[in-house]
Amino acid sequence: MPIDVEQQKRALRADLRERRQLLSDAQREAAAEGIRSQLDALVAAHGARSISCFLSTTTEPGTWDFVRGAVQRGIRVLLPVTRSDGLLDWAVADDTDAVAEGLFGLPEPTGEVLGPIAVNDVDLMIIPAAAVDRTGMRMGWGRGYFDKTIGSMLRCPPVYAVIYDSEVLDSLPREVHDQPVTGVVTPTQTIVLPQ
Repeated sequence: MPIDVEQQKRALRADLRERRQLLSDAQREAAAEGIRSQLDALVAAHGARSISCFLSTTTEPGTWDFVRGAVQRGIRVLLPVTRSDGLLDWAVADDTDAVAEGLFGLPEPTGEVLGPIAVNDVDLMIIPAAAVDRTGMRMGWGRGYFDKTIGSMLRCPPVYAVIYDSEVLDSLPREVHDQPVTGVVTPTQTIVLPQ
């Protein structure tokens, strides 16, 4: 009897979480520096003046320095705020580290909260992921927030997922609601993927 897709995803997510938890502080710091550099280059290449990003958790490739630097350069950065109905609100980032604990214990901005459609005006979306395959299929952490957001946008800008180098996989289990991404950003490279 074949294992269903959701069970495959659960097992893969558990493996990826464990690998991320095994990284040393030095590896995390190096990854954050690489991510900042790659994201700075991506924003410049797209000429983006308004972007969405996320505040990384301790096990994700670090985005905090990138967000702070982008804000200081005058780029409008929207950060997600989780809602209990499965949608995302957004808040404009500032260059401080002021955050609150959101749903699921995730770091979230403390500024004025904008509604879900605020993200429709960004030039570039930078989102978290557990893994991405070489066809552009993204696997998140199972709550569907970013799949719903991307799937509901009338004009979706380029979407890049931030992951570690080892999380670019040949293939991923997929479900009908899963949304592809334009590319991935890792600590060492930015890859544009086929759509």
